[in-house]
Amino acid sequence: MNQHAWQFPQGGINAGETPEQAMFRELQEEVGLLPQHVRILGRTREWLRYDVPTHWTRRDNRGLYRGQKQIWFLLRLTGRDCDVALRASSHPEFDAWRWNEYWVPTDAVVDFKREVYRLALEELERYLHKDVRHVRQPPCRPYDRRGPALDLQLKP
Repeated sequence: MNQHAWQFPQGGINAGETPEQAMFRELQEEVGLLPQHVRILGRTREWLRYDVPTHWTRRDNRGLYRGQKQIWFLLRLTGRDCDVALRASSHPEFDAWRWNEYWVPTDAVVDFKREVYRLALEELERYLHKDVRHVRQPPCRPYDRRGPALDLQLKP
């Protein structure tokens, strides 16, 4: 918490999990959303990779952490804003969330992730216009919705 940085939910894939199963697990752990709260619109075809700067590398139980490879999913929220529950797990990772215009996250994320965000959003953009079935649920309370990208503020 209190890092004043923004990113999308993300996480590792456990042994025996598919990328889709891991995405649903991480979505529930990090933002409290269940599979019935979202619809998958698309995913990246290939793994996207980034390396962290040398001063960010660290050792964990799997060895030296130097970056990630990721499959990205584009989701449509079919639930309501109040379904987002950042304190759903015993170890919350985010302080806050907000709606943004689609491309804002490429500027809001930490520098070394910008290129992978750009690549993912470019590839996933084509799915936005194919989703004509969406009917927005009524809000839980009045809010200012600015666009389809969900940003989350990181915890330390």
